[in-house]
Amino acid sequence: RARRPSSRRDRRAVTTRARIGGVLDVAKVGEVAGNAAAAAVEVSKAVRMRGVEAPDDMAKSYVAKGTAAADSNGGPVAVDEEGLPLVYDKAAIQAFWAKQGGALQKRWGEFIGLSVPFLTRVATLSITGGAEELSRNDASLARDARIIIEKLGPTYIKAGQMMSVRPDVLPQAALDELAILQDAVKPFETSVAIATIENELGGPLGEFFDEISEQPVAAASLAQVYRARLTGTDTYVAVKVQRPQILSTVSKDLYVLRRAAEVYQGLIERFAPQQRTDYVALLNEWAVGFYTELDFLNEAENQRRSRDLIMNQEKVKGVYVPEVYHELCTRRVLVTEWIDGVKLSDCPKEEIRELIGVGQESFLVQLLQVGFFHSDPHPGNLMKMTDPSDPSKNLLVILDFGLMASIQQEDMDTMVSSIIHLANKDYPALVDDFIDLKILPTDCDRAKVIPLMDKALSPYVKGGGAKKYEAELKKLYNMEDGTLSSTAGGFQAMTQDLLTVLNDIPFSIPPYFALLGRAVVTLEGIALIGDPDYRLVMEAYPFVARKLLREDRPAAQRALQEVLYAGTTGGGSILQGKRLAVMLNSAMGVVARDAGEGVFVDLDTIPEDSVSLQDGLRYLLSPSGDSLRGLLEKEAVGAADVLLRQAARKSGGRLFAQLPRAPKLPFDLPFGIGQPLNPENIPGPFLVPSKDLGRAGAPRPVFASPSQVLEAAAPRLSREEELFAISLADLAQGTLGSDAAVLLSGDALLEPAAAASLLLSVFATGRAPTAQDAQVAALADAVRAQLAPAESSSDAESESVDDIIAAVRDLSPEESAVLGASATRVAEALWDGLVDRLEGSLLANEAGAGAGAAAAAAK
Repeated sequence: RARRPSSRRDRRAVTTRARIGGVLDVAKVGEVAGNAAAAAVEVSKAVRMRGVEAPDDMAKSYVAKGTAAADSNGGPVAVDEEGLPLVYDKAAIQAFWAKQGGALQKRWGEFIGLSVPFLTRVATLSITGGAEELSRNDASLARDARIIIEKLGPTYIKAGQMMSVRPDVLPQAALDELAILQDAVKPFETSVAIATIENELGGPLGEFFDEISEQPVAAASLAQVYRARLTGTDTYVAVKVQRPQILSTVSKDLYVLRRAAEVYQGLIERFAPQQRTDYVALLNEWAVGFYTELDFLNEAENQRRSRDLIMNQEKVKGVYVPEVYHELCTRRVLVTEWIDGVKLSDCPKEEIRELIGVGQESFLVQLLQVGFFHSDPHPGNLMKMTDPSDPSKNLLVILDFGLMASIQQEDMDTMVSSIIHLANKDYPALVDDFIDLKILPTDCDRAKVIPLMDKALSPYVKGGGAKKYEAELKKLYNMEDGTLSSTAGGFQAMTQDLLTVLNDIPFSIPPYFALLGRAVVTLEGIALIGDPDYRLVMEAYPFVARKLLREDRPAAQRALQEVLYAGTTGGGSILQGKRLAVMLNSAMGVVARDAGEGVFVDLDTIPEDSVSLQDGLRYLLSPSGDSLRGLLEKEAVGAADVLLRQAARKSGGRLFAQLPRAPKLPFDLPFGIGQPLNPENIPGPFLVPSKDLGRAGAPRPVFASPSQVLEAAAPRLSREEELFAISLADLAQGTLGSDAAVLLSGDALLEPAAAASLLLSVFATGRAPTAQDAQVAALADAVRAQLAPAESSSDAESESVDDIIAAVRDLSPEESAVLGASATRVAEALWDGLVDRLEGSLLANEAGAGAGAAAAAAK
């Protein structure tokens, strides 16, 4: 009989063994842990022997830095009273700390002394009691963590602020404690702040401000803010004053963090040598950005530029960026417009949901449109303000532009493609995006990468943050029921996939992603407060769709064509009408979901609540539809050319068949004539028109038979073109009704007299027909007569045509002008193509015949 545990310690040991024993070998766990600890010690020694260097200023960095690193003559960088550079310069920082003796080792000791006891306590609770024990102690752990962060200072407070808005990652007790760090950092003395202001502005306080608050209205990690009134005005401003000695503290902390990053890098290189992520470089990017935040002149310029881009150039609705008073700004003092508002994370959930959509649009405009984005959007930097022009509406105010990032157009294009491919679940194409972004190498094993992408990224696209991501992973690995057998099996499968990633897929995280990740993590965390099911990728899809439909740059056009076109059996591609409708709906905020879990975009299903035809047409004719309109014009030229050639050949064939034929003679005519020619083969005079719709240039005469003219004007359709014509007719029948399908197939143009009259007028006059020509009117009457028997068509078909007519009729004069201009460009392109074919066939043949006759005469 099993002995009952005689003490609490024995019971805990049995519980721990029972929890771990079914999944892992405890002896193996101890062995691995021992090896890891030994490796960590060795790596730490190696790092210590190398010494600590300042973080590098990478060749490719997104940080938007100041331009005053050196004077105009290339002299030394500007420094503070201690000798530290005011803008980031690795050589100058390195030289400063080389003279400071053991200052860095002392700071490293402070870091170890505060962090190791806390981490030891967390590890002990986890091993002895698991998640339940950690949960029971979460309040005291959170409080201890916050106190340690405050003691460590500004650098670590920044990290705590970022995590204070991640309800999907941390328990509520931790969020409550970390929220204290957002704007309740212990302030420094107001007398010190006033002395800094006077020293920086070069005069007594009263020279610049009539009044200033006795205490700071907010104290942050790098500075604190006062409310003041400008001298001789009623204008209130926010005066941001940098903390004393902050440059020295941040500089030392960045050194300490680099040492920690080097230890971690050494462990990765030892245990996962295939991984290529340079974690030291990631830290460097963050360090350069953090140091740059201490240059308030740079922040003032960032804020001015952001205000101009967001509010004036892009005109993002619902967003406000305060004005900057540049004449009162220095490297340590920043004066901006005062804002009366409420911190976004303190607003009701419905207001957070409303404004996070505005914030998301603003962020996407910054990241993917203008390439200059806010990299520190924590809750203290986002506020709700009542719209002065409309008190019933709220504005999202963005503050603190110390850390901004610049991004190149090629990277923006690749990010747009990544969002499209991820939302469409096109992982093979996403591999190419990751290669372009330097996340994957060009020689990666796609057969291994793509399935693991599906497992890692699909749960994230579903939204809900880290907790729901964990739940999706458990579902994916069949660990939902929580039984020992399913947990063991799922854990084994997950471990195998993890080992494959670590050993076989040499991915890396580019250093410049440090800033992007920081911004995304913070924004997503705030959004999850208002909407626990928030899905960042899918929420960004409408913006990306609008961007693709608007821009006519080659990269955007390629991305749009990739979505809208499908491959054909002949190796070509064809425009998919449904995908066009889906993208148009997506751009207007109606995204079609897949039929399964409703997570990914379904490109082949028009959403049930799709936008109206009238709204879609107006969007297409607006500036937002420029790119799509250009693509559709090209597509219309190709489609119309195929359909007109098909109709011409059908009409011509029927016309030729109805012409009177000469009787077949029992003998051949002399002089090599043979049998009498059929009417379509008898040569006659024709005029080959000029381009520009025949308005400029004289038509050129040619002697050719009607069949030659028809063959030149409407060459036989290739197999690919025939399939294209069929697909167009099918699309028309599905969307506009059978009447439109008949018209597009060319069957409505089989009235030979009207068609022949129109063609003859072209070749007799050498110019394009107009709507006022009698031949056009006659052909239109013939088409109406052909379609008249189809009055039995369904009401739905009739309504489709009526809807189009109504939508066009209701266009504004400006929209009608855009539509007319597009139609003119299509008509001109079709006409030019027709003239090119006629010249290339008829005139070339006549030139060849003339040359042959001349040669014969000379002989």
